[in-house]
Amino acid sequence: MYENMTFSYLLQRMLDRVQGNVDKREGSIIYDALAPAAAELSELYAKLDVNIDLAFADTSSGEYLSRRTADFGVNRQAATRAKRLGKFYGSSGAAMDVPIGSRFSAESVNYIVRERLKVGSFVLESETEGAAGNQQFGDMLPIDYISSLARAELVDVLVPGEDEESDTQLRSRFFAEVQNPGTSGNVSDYMRWALSVPGVGGARVMPLWDGPGTVKVVIVNSDKQPASEVLQHAVLDYINENRPIGAEVSIVSASSVPIRIKAKVTLAAGYTIQLVSAAFAKALTAYLDETAFRINYVSIAKLGTLLLAVPGVLDYDRLLLNGGSANIGLEIDEVPIAGLVELEV
Repeated sequence: MYENMTFSYLLQRMLDRVQGNVDKREGSIIYDALAPAAAELSELYAKLDVNIDLAFADTSSGEYLSRRTADFGVNRQAATRAKRLGKFYGSSGAAMDVPIGSRFSAESVNYIVRERLKVGSFVLESETEGAAGNQQFGDMLPIDYISSLARAELVDVLVPGEDEESDTQLRSRFFAEVQNPGTSGNVSDYMRWALSVPGVGGARVMPLWDGPGTVKVVIVNSDKQPASEVLQHAVLDYINENRPIGAEVSIVSASSVPIRIKAKVTLAAGYTIQLVSAAFAKALTAYLDETAFRINYVSIAKLGTLLLAVPGVLDYDRLLLNGGSANIGLEIDEVPIAGLVELEV
């Protein structure tokens, strides 16, 4: 908006306002007096441009985006802690219970026992906020001494830990809520309630799925994978606190549909099939995560475009999805996930 308000432009405007019979050449008294003011004004105009961007949600960022969305009741979601399944075994190999509140370590992350599920199986919570609590698997070491404990194992991710909501995620959620306001338990309300629960990465609402007054909500976790029972119960509890009286709500996990890809590719000089395969697998995962619940089929043409966009790929041939050359259809409660990628030259 103020791109033309440069130092030279402002200085010339100021010099033009001075009487013509005054020496205005560089190095003159009037020039040297006006130049510092022009420099300061040019910086001010540059900052004004930034401040205007910070005032609107589509261009704002950081703290200012948080303040803008908070005006409409949409607050940035803080980082959350992962909830994991832990299994514990005694010296005889049999499952055994451990005290609630006992602590264990897996590599650089510590976990604390929060809830008993059954003998030897407990819900553990990461002491570290964010996605770091999702990464560890396998044996754990007890921080507190526990008699007769022979082995502790960290198994499934029940509720993924999430990093603080990014600007892109907050902006997308803000526009979704503002442009599709919830009213009296409509679809937008149920979508907003489901996505407000930490660990939920996507949702689809099916009203009247089993007759009047019934609502089914299909969810995935923040990794766009099927949701655990723990996460499903958390979503159901939260929605029941907010839903209209009389509504019968069911929460289910989406089913995953692995997408296996096989193709022959032509590589540019200096690229290897291993490097290209890894880059394509990453691009495929990102695309499928982004489109979860937004598409009702996986397009072979779209995946071909993704493959051509990978650095080092000049062309491809014989592209197959799950062994066939057609699109992969998805049911309303299914989400695609990246499967095996087999590229050859």
